[in-house]
Amino acid sequence: MQGVSKEWLDFLRNQFPAGSRIQTWELDDPRNTLEEAGTLEHIDDSGRFHVRQSDGGECVLTLGEEMFSVHPPESTQLKLYMPLTASFYARNEWGDWDETGEEWDGRTLLDYEDRILGFMVRNRVPEEAERGLMLWCDKEFLDVKVRSAVFTAEARDGRLWGVAECQVVGQLSPEELTGLKDYLTGQAADGVGEGLEQQAIRVDGGELYVHMWQPEGWSIQTEAEQFGLTQAQGMTMGGMSRG
Repeated sequence: MQGVSKEWLDFLRNQFPAGSRIQTWELDDPRNTLEEAGTLEHIDDSGRFHVRQSDGGECVLTLGEEMFSVHPPESTQLKLYMPLTASFYARNEWGDWDETGEEWDGRTLLDYEDRILGFMVRNRVPEEAERGLMLWCDKEFLDVKVRSAVFTAEARDGRLWGVAECQVVGQLSPEELTGLKDYLTGQAADGVGEGLEQQAIRVDGGELYVHMWQPEGWSIQTEAEQFGLTQAQGMTMGGMSRG
């Protein structure tokens, strides 16, 4: 297979990520009996499929020469948690808006979970229906493994958290996870998060402005990092901070 274009390679690698299941059949088999060939390791620059067989060996399959089918692995959900805060503004006794406001943490926001979650969902744009925030990601190494990512909110351990729900194919390497956290940090601080905090949520007695990101005391962590470690461990491990 000669002269494979970059566009075709990108298409193949996006459609058939590492970990895909490969089945083969013989052209002269009238029953088209499928046999398990193994698991896709990578597609090389010539467009050939390198497959790890169950016995540990490797075979190389070429489109148009061998008869085979590719079954991409199912995606799994990865949740990344971040502290959620908000500024609350009430009207004073003269009916004017209080300019100073109050800062509310996730414990206070727990009572407003439905309002905040509904607000986040309504602010998603149609273009993001399939891939969410990953539509705007220019990191090619994430494009293959992270199918989608959306911001939402979740009650956990007595407070309301901001959550990035990601659909991931295969296992992210430490470098890939760090890259995903870095990208979503930017979205929380300067992208979607910035847009959200400029819009008011009407609540009893005033208005809320939700902050997905804060300059201090903020991190984005996996579920295990956020809730599976002791406090002492959490101070030295996991998460990505900004500011």
